[in-house]
Amino acid sequence: MPNDARSTRELIRAAHGYADTGPDVLRVSYHSLGAVLRDRAAAQPDAVFLKYFDDDAGESAVWSYRQFAQHVDAAAVFLTGLGLQAGDCFATLSNNHPVPAVLLFAAWKLGLIVAPQNVSEDDARIAFILRDAEAKLLIAHPALRNRAQRLAADASQVKQVLSFDDMPSGDTSVSLAALATPAEADYRRQPALLVYTSGTTGHPKGVLLTQYNLMINATGIIAWHGLDAHTRLMCVLPIHHVNGIVVTLITALMAGTSLVLNRGFKVSTFWKRLSEEGVAIVSVVPTILQFLCEADEDLSAHDLSRFHYFLCGAGTLPVSLVDRFETRFGVPVLHGYGLSETTAFTCAMPPGMDVASRRHLYAHFGYPSIGTVFPHCEMAIHDPDGRDLARGERGEIVIRGHYIMDGYFHRPDANAETFKHAWFRSGDEGFFETDEQGRPYYFITGRLKELINRGGVKYSPFEIEEVLLSIPGVSVGLAIAFDNDWYGEEVGAYVVRVAGSAVTEA
Repeated sequence: MPNDARSTRELIRAAHGYADTGPDVLRVSYHSLGAVLRDRAAAQPDAVFLKYFDDDAGESAVWSYRQFAQHVDAAAVFLTGLGLQAGDCFATLSNNHPVPAVLLFAAWKLGLIVAPQNVSEDDARIAFILRDAEAKLLIAHPALRNRAQRLAADASQVKQVLSFDDMPSGDTSVSLAALATPAEADYRRQPALLVYTSGTTGHPKGVLLTQYNLMINATGIIAWHGLDAHTRLMCVLPIHHVNGIVVTLITALMAGTSLVLNRGFKVSTFWKRLSEEGVAIVSVVPTILQFLCEADEDLSAHDLSRFHYFLCGAGTLPVSLVDRFETRFGVPVLHGYGLSETTAFTCAMPPGMDVASRRHLYAHFGYPSIGTVFPHCEMAIHDPDGRDLARGERGEIVIRGHYIMDGYFHRPDANAETFKHAWFRSGDEGFFETDEQGRPYYFITGRLKELINRGGVKYSPFEIEEVLLSIPGVSVGLAIAFDNDWYGEEVGAYVVRVAGSAVTEA
C-alpha cells in the first residue's frame, strides 16, 4: 500500500483513466460549466431552462436560459465583490430553490468550490463540515439565517453569513468586466463540488469533484438516455446531493433542455406535475416508488404520453417493489448505480430494453440488476487483492474512469486505502452476469463497509453509537439496520441500560 501523498495521487490519476504519458485526454471541450451556460443562453435565450414549484408555500417561478444566465452573472459579480477567488470554498444551506442552483453556476464561472449542506442534518455534523471544508462564507435561505449564524459561530473559518435576501436580483444584465477571473479560464481540473458522505468510522469524508467530473458524467447520462432539447427532466431529490445536482440540473443544461425543480417530493402533486409539465424522465429513490404505490393514485386523468421512465438509484430496490410498481402504473423503472465518489451514475439498465428482458434481470438472479456500464467508465468485481473475478463470483464492485472523484478532502489515509489497487473501491459487494452479446450486467449483494442505507441516505453505525453512548443511563449501544418497506433499511439499536437506570425506550 502506498504510504506517501505522491504515490496515492498517482493511483488516483490511474483510477481516473487518463493516459499515463503525454497530455491527458479530456473528453469535454468546454473549459467550464460557466462557458456551457454562456453558449446555451446565446443559442436559445428564450427557451425555458428552469421551472420551480414550492407547493407548500404556493410559489413558482419560470426562468429562460437568458434569465438564468443573468442571475448567475449577477451572483458571480456579488461573490467576487466579497473577495472570493478561484479555489476558495463557500457553503449553502437551503432546501431546493432556484438560488442555490444559481450559486452553483456562479461559483463554477469563477472557479470556486461549493459545499452544499443538507438542512436535515444535525448542527454538530454541519459545523464539522464547514470547518473541514474551510468554507469562508455560508449563504442560507432567509428562513434559515438564524440557524446559519449559530453554525458559523461553531466554525471559525466562516467569516460571513448571508441569506438570499442579501444577493442582487439579477433581473438585468451585468457587466462581466467586474469579474477578476477571465471568462475563458480553463477550470476543468478545478475542484468544484465538495459533498460529504458517512464513513464506516469517525467523521464524514469530503468527496472532491472537479468541473470535469460534473461535465463528463452529465455527458455520459445524456448519451445513455439519448437526451435532447425536447427531453424535459424533473427533480424531486435534493440539490445538496450529487443526484439532484448532476443527474438533473447539470445534465439539463448540457443537453439544452429544461428542468422542473420541486422544493421536494409530494405524493399529491407528483403525477399531476409530470403530466402538466410534459416531463420525460425523473430520477427517484426506491422510497418514492413505495410512497407512490401506497397512494395508489388513479392516473386516468393525467396525460403521461410524453413520460418515458423513472431512473432509480441510491438505495436498495426490492424486486417485489419494482414488480408491483411497473404492474400497477405501467411505466418502466430503470435501476442504476453510482456514488458521490463517482460523481453520480456509473451504470444503469439500458433504455429501450423489452419488458421481459428487464424483468428477467431484476428477478432471475436473486437481486435486481443495476445495469451495465456507462461511457467513459469501467467497472469490475475484485477480490481483496485487487484481482478480477469471473462471472457470478462475488467480490467488491470497483470503478475507474473519468467520473472518479479527485479524492477525499484532507484524508490521505482514506485515499490510500480507497485507491490502493488503482481503482476506486466502492465498499459494495456484488457480481456480474453477461447477456447474449457478452455485456456485463452488475448486481449488488450487500456492503463490505457497514453503512445503514435509509432511503438512499447512508448513516454510519459508529456515529449513531456515539450518540447512544452519550445518553445518561446507557451502558452499551449498538446501531443496526433492519428491513423496511418504505426506506429499504431503517435504523435500529440494541441498548443495555446501566443497572438501576430510569432511561426509557423512547
